[in-house]
Amino acid sequence: MSPKIARLAGLGAFGACAFFVALYAYVAFLSRHTATGGMTPALAAVTWISLAVVVLAMIVAHIAIGKQLLQVAEGRPGGV
Repeated sequence: MSPKIARLAGLGAFGACAFFVALYAYVAFLSRHTATGGMTPALAAVTWISLAVVVLAMIVAHIAIGKQLLQVAEGRPGGV
């Protein structure tokens, strides 16, 4: 893989982390309990916790991949 493409892919992996956080915030906003409706507080909490586990796992994986791709782009050993 060329260093230029590896750098772009690594930065894209970090950008995906920001997208995951925004998506989680959006789902949390939609599932909150309001006076006119929404989910019950207990179901909202279960939804937030279960999604948090998945989102955190995806963020950790993308950070690990992004670091490796940036190492490849710099020519350091230990990359992909």
